[in-house]
Amino acid sequence: MSDCTYFIADLHLAQNRPDITACFLSFLQEDAVNASTLYILGDLFEYWIGDDDTSEFIQQVAAALKALADKGVEIFYIHGNRDFLLGKKYAKRCGMTILPEVAEIDLHGEKAIILHGDTLCTRDVEYQKFRKKSRSWWWQAMIKSLPLFVRRNIAENYRKKSAASTAMKAQDIMDVTPEEVFTNLEKYGCQLMIHGHTHRPAIHSLSANNKNAKRIVLGDWYEQGSILVANNHNQQLITKAF
Repeated sequence: MSDCTYFIADLHLAQNRPDITACFLSFLQEDAVNASTLYILGDLFEYWIGDDDTSEFIQQVAAALKALADKGVEIFYIHGNRDFLLGKKYAKRCGMTILPEVAEIDLHGEKAIILHGDTLCTRDVEYQKFRKKSRSWWWQAMIKSLPLFVRRNIAENYRKKSAASTAMKAQDIMDVTPEEVFTNLEKYGCQLMIHGHTHRPAIHSLSANNKNAKRIVLGDWYEQGSILVANNHNQQLITKAF
């Protein structure tokens, strides 16, 4: 096991994309096994309908993550906008720890904040309204009380509506609001932010707290795996072919 940390996000694992699942399983067995820590920054799944989903696909992912954890790799997870209902029960099966939506970490001696990234997109007013409602206890209790097949249908319908809505929105609306990035860096007093959600992998240089700062954006896994590898020397975005 090497002294490096891996970050991934936006895999959107789904039964109808076995190529992404195969790439992810390969990553866990061949790459992540060499790390000390793995952070999953949301949207591991295309959607999550509840920890009571015991489908073979869901169990396969849990078993693969648990096998990695059993090898001594610490796994941490932050909710995304697609799988925010994922609970402690499933996390335990995976051997991973759920973190708050914005978490402070010590990344090889450097303070960093990590998050999914959807909260940074404040110009997407329509989504932010839904986000506020869907994170409320009453909404989640109502959804979880429904039969599993009903929840699955709701999730499928929402996914289709979300895709249609996204296609109609201007690109800048779905990207982060620069002022929100700055506010978060200032709030937590750090110079490094790592997030996903926008599907626009890049390393951005900026300024915060009167110092140079950096924002690293993870890519999605639609065409290839997107991984951030961090160690004592640097942070590097790399890809893994399907």
